[in-house]
Amino acid sequence: MDNFKKTTIALAVANIALLYTGTAIAQTSPQPANQPAPGAVVVVSGQRAALQSAQKLKQDSDEVVDSIVAEDIGKLPDRSVTEVLQRIAGVTIDRNMAGDPNRQSVEGSGVSVRGLTYVRSEINGRDAFSAGGGRSLGFSDVAPELMSGVDVYKNPSAEQVEGAIAGLVNLRTAMPFDYKGFKGTVGFSESYSTLREGKPSPTSTILLSNRWSTPFGEVGALVDFAKAKSPSRSDGVSVDPYFPHVNSTDPALYDRAKTQWIPLGMGYRSQDFDRTRRGDYAALQWKPNKDLTAGLTYFKTRYKEDLDEHVVASSEDKWYQQVASADSVFDKNGAFQSGTISNPTYGGSPFNSSQRINTRESSTRDISLNVQWRITPEFTWTNDFQHVRSTTEGFDADVSTGFILPSQTMNTTGKVPQIGLGPDAYMADPKNYYWAYTQEALDHASANQKAWKSDVKFAFDDPVLRDIRFGVRMANREGENHKAQKYYNWSAITFPWMEGWQINGVARLSDPRFAGGSSLQTMDNFFGGKYNIPPMLFADEATVRGFPDQWAKIHAYHDVLCAEKGSTCDPWKPATFNDPAATNTQTEKTRAAYTQLRFGWDNLKYPVDGNVGIRYVKTKGAGSGYVSFTRPSLPSVGSGVPVSGQGNLIDIASFAQQQSVNNSYDNWLPSLNLRMKASDQLQFRFAVAKSMSRPDFNQLQVQTTLNAQHMQTVTRDAAGNTTAVRFDGTSLNGTSDGNPLLKPTTSTNIDLTAEWYFAKAGSLTFSAFNKDLKDIITTKNYGYNAVDSTGKQQTFVVTGPVNGAKGYARGFELAHQQYYDFVPDWLRGLGSQASWTYVSSERKLKDPVNEAWCSGNDASSNFNLFINGCDTDGRPFGKTPLQGLSRHTVNLALMYEQHGLSMRVAYNWRSRYLLGVTQWGSRGNNGLNTNPAAPADKYLIPTANNDQAFGLPLYQAGYGQVDASIFYDFTDKFRVGLEGTNLTNSYTRQIMQQHAGDFTRQVFMSGPRYTLLAQYSF
Repeated sequence: MDNFKKTTIALAVANIALLYTGTAIAQTSPQPANQPAPGAVVVVSGQRAALQSAQKLKQDSDEVVDSIVAEDIGKLPDRSVTEVLQRIAGVTIDRNMAGDPNRQSVEGSGVSVRGLTYVRSEINGRDAFSAGGGRSLGFSDVAPELMSGVDVYKNPSAEQVEGAIAGLVNLRTAMPFDYKGFKGTVGFSESYSTLREGKPSPTSTILLSNRWSTPFGEVGALVDFAKAKSPSRSDGVSVDPYFPHVNSTDPALYDRAKTQWIPLGMGYRSQDFDRTRRGDYAALQWKPNKDLTAGLTYFKTRYKEDLDEHVVASSEDKWYQQVASADSVFDKNGAFQSGTISNPTYGGSPFNSSQRINTRESSTRDISLNVQWRITPEFTWTNDFQHVRSTTEGFDADVSTGFILPSQTMNTTGKVPQIGLGPDAYMADPKNYYWAYTQEALDHASANQKAWKSDVKFAFDDPVLRDIRFGVRMANREGENHKAQKYYNWSAITFPWMEGWQINGVARLSDPRFAGGSSLQTMDNFFGGKYNIPPMLFADEATVRGFPDQWAKIHAYHDVLCAEKGSTCDPWKPATFNDPAATNTQTEKTRAAYTQLRFGWDNLKYPVDGNVGIRYVKTKGAGSGYVSFTRPSLPSVGSGVPVSGQGNLIDIASFAQQQSVNNSYDNWLPSLNLRMKASDQLQFRFAVAKSMSRPDFNQLQVQTTLNAQHMQTVTRDAAGNTTAVRFDGTSLNGTSDGNPLLKPTTSTNIDLTAEWYFAKAGSLTFSAFNKDLKDIITTKNYGYNAVDSTGKQQTFVVTGPVNGAKGYARGFELAHQQYYDFVPDWLRGLGSQASWTYVSSERKLKDPVNEAWCSGNDASSNFNLFINGCDTDGRPFGKTPLQGLSRHTVNLALMYEQHGLSMRVAYNWRSRYLLGVTQWGSRGNNGLNTNPAAPADKYLIPTANNDQAFGLPLYQAGYGQVDASIFYDFTDKFRVGLEGTNLTNSYTRQIMQQHAGDFTRQVFMSGPRYTLLAQYSF
């Protein structure tokens, strides 16, 4: 498989060249005797008919567009809309959960077009979105069984609604007038995951449609319902960032070349994921006469998600005390490869074993009315009314136990890191475990939109002018987001680092006072049985789901230990929605008008046609939220311990200040689309347009959270007892969730295509494109002033989004598809598809980061951190590419359809791409300052003061997946089939970049999945 990946692009090009040669032969070869006579009607159906329909849409469209058409309703070629989209040239999907690279999405998540994520989503040409801050619809949340087709416009024209720099994805549903009369379809399926055995996953769908002639005109009605359960599982092995163990902390003896890079630790992760997806759709059409047609549609998609995850991860807080065994192996750069790691201070390495529950319920409902009136044969007026409501509610809970692993054995040289835990008896003994922490996050959001669009088309009886179109659109959207905690309400219960100064000892599960709420649990069949994970003690599922009552019980263990020690400890406080700063509201009003002229010169030797237009858009936005600050508690110090530096601490009272912001801007968006027909089969296109993409609503939030952290240095004797504490000051920082004054990102797009349609389902196309981007949103720091308890002004350094860069994405697409009718009869029905997309990109900052070193923690003037990334030794990385952009994407498919048998094998591959530079799990505040210009008490001296931040560029490695399906039509109305996903059991791999090399961060496995289907039409 590895060799195949390495030559994927070469194979794709060779395949296209070979297919081209075969096509040329087909054009010149004599017609076989068994071929239909000229003029005979050949009836095709199934996937071949679907390809013909999609190709016809592409060939006849005014714009650059690619489509996938369902063979029949409920028969899109993949198990989710996201997976369907990846089959289109230039479209890629992520394999991680949206916004969370630490977890794998088995069905895929975010969609990019030509390397960019500025994608507009529509259903039947209307806005489609999900609540929670985004502008697009979660494609994996839409029931694919309801779709009749998917169109991707790559350079939209002026008449299409703005917002699609990368592309416009339109999901199409069926209408009753699409059918000549009665239409009925039912379908059932059952899926099986090889990694998650035995979990039922049925899917059912039913469509009923009919049309009638009445005294009031023709009437049509259609209903379509779908429900699917999609249980899946993903296992992961992780390696933490590598830290620099220098040869000496004496500046005179320090030699960077002798640094040893040792990973902080390792981890396991196994997640069971259940999604129940429900789609309801109904449509009514009425045609009282030939000039008037009205359509009313109701579309609702609902889903429930439940993630149950077990995680084993290092909780090491003193990496500089770690020691590698004498037999450890290091590479030429000093990076650890294999051996044993331990921390003698703790008698091993501290770990957490946590159980996490993440639930979410969301729904989006769309009610729309469309009325089309042909006033005269030349004059048509269309009005469209839409109301959308979307809601979402989530709960993320994590309860963890902890243990000290005597030593961790690792080998990172293979395809998947090999990691060992302790003996089974040790891992099952409750005296080795303690209650460690809890963390929770709660949110709920709603969004509403009302839109009206009115379009007029006037057709000309003219040899050049075809028609002129103009129209207006008005849309009002409002949303409200509530978060009980900005990130997570992480709360420690007991940890070894608390011992001696706050508690005498941790809350061990073997202590009768702290028993209950946990149990011995296993991760069966981990990585398909390739790892043997011993049974371990985790919090019970009932404990994790029992928020807040069960959580209060285990946090009370800490209070008991504090009382024993005589310490004063704050009681646990659960996250709630009572804080007014948890609410953020936003409204947006858009007003748009456009005009577009269609023209053509049919009498030229090479006919030319096209359209030219311009769209004007006015956007007004308003938001309200809070700037909030919660005063931190003073550090607790044991009685009798000498304390110094109290005057270095900053004391600011808690506050929540409401703020409201208004913003408005307008944009002119011209477009030109030209097509030249060299023949009935060969045509060329040129398209140029200016487009815009507004910031997501979560980037426009009026929400700033300020934080203060009291820093201290603790001195301990050889026995580990605290002998002195020095307060070093207070770090003031903050984060803005958004910036309500952000402008939209804009782009000038150019497309040039060559399209050869040599058969009804045969084509060879080439497209070159360039997108010049302005006002790309980046992250930047600014100061926020507040007054402390002495009346002195203090400055928080706040990090937030700004329009801080420009850039480009340019490249080409090469695609081919064909059925081979010129082959012998026994091979007829064989076809193939192939595409290759290449994209290069660059981002240029308006204020380039020129600092040679990463300075300070993650909220000071550490400009490198959020732009270029910082290593664990304080060195920055160079310019990073645009996030989410792969240089190469390849699709290959082999198809066969004849005598009722339909088969397909498809391979999709995309090359490495950047996930981000400050992703959770590859960032932190405990790096080592190796800047020679650093103060003497910072240079080469590892501390626990959180004064050296790091954030490693995290990449998704190249990934390819093989899927296949086989269907057999027993009759014209009944078919059964089997679909297989990820047949080669491909692993997804993440890579963290460090100066010592590129290291594996995580490897995920989800295993093959199979689905048995039956469909009946009547």
